[in-house]
Order: sequence, then C-alpha cells, then structure tokens
Amino acid sequence: MSKPAKTPTFESALAELEEIVSDMEAGQLPLEKSLAAYKRGAELLKFCQGALADAQQQVKILEDGVLKNFGAAARDGSGQ
Repeated sequence: MSKPAKTPTFESALAELEEIVSDMEAGQLPLEKSLAAYKRGAELLKFCQGALADAQQQVKILEDGVLKNFGAAARDGSGQ
C-alpha cells in the first residue's frame, strides 16, 4: 500500500483523472483494473472538488474585502 510522497497539484490530479476516464471509456481494462481505476478516480475527484472548494472560498473572502472595494472605487472614478 504505497502512497505518493508528494501531494498532487490540482492540475496533475485532473490530468490523471482524465486519463483514467479515457482508459475506462475505452472498455479495454480487465475487471480488477477497472475497479482499481474507479477507486483511484473517486479519490482524485474528491481531491479536485476539495481544491476547487478551497479556491472558491478564497475568492469569496477576497470579494468581500479588497476586490469589491476596488471595483466600487473604479466605477466612481475615485480610483484614479
């Protein structure tokens, strides 16, 4: 049961997930490999969803502070 020593990036996890989906859609994997691929895909999906949720939360925090105020100042013309 070896786990990667390094946490994947969102991009690398998404690329691996896309590869798994492609392999499974081809229908050429034996049953055991299909089950293992499905399990890995579920893990990657959970990781990607978590990364997107974290990014969404960060954007929401920024919008509540700096970004909304900056946008309002630019619309009023006082940001010059």
